[in-house]
Amino acid sequence: MRYLWIGLGWLFVGLGVVGIALPLLPTTPFLLLAALCFSRGSEKIHGWLLNHPTLGPPIHDWQNKRAISRRTKVVASASMLVLLVITPLVGAPLWAAALQGVVLLIVAAFLWRQPEP
Repeated sequence: MRYLWIGLGWLFVGLGVVGIALPLLPTTPFLLLAALCFSRGSEKIHGWLLNHPTLGPPIHDWQNKRAISRRTKVVASASMLVLLVITPLVGAPLWAAALQGVVLLIVAAFLWRQPEP
């Protein structure tokens, strides 16, 4: 079972790292899942993730203060806006673009209501 947790942890780290570059793939939730998995599978890897200079700070901010950095909020909001503009340009139905807009608005409201570290 230990190796299952470690494998899932690495899967979530990979998705989180890919999410740094892709606007629709969220980074922090995957890193939080990776931290949870590693805490059950390997304290050594869990410690590495929490102490990583790039991947660790968002985890600490969320775990300790339920906080999201302003930079993360701005990048996420800009990515959502770009996605919302691109959707009708690629020929998506109007109802799909509208539904996407509502979901992205809810996500943006959640993001901006969280405190900043």
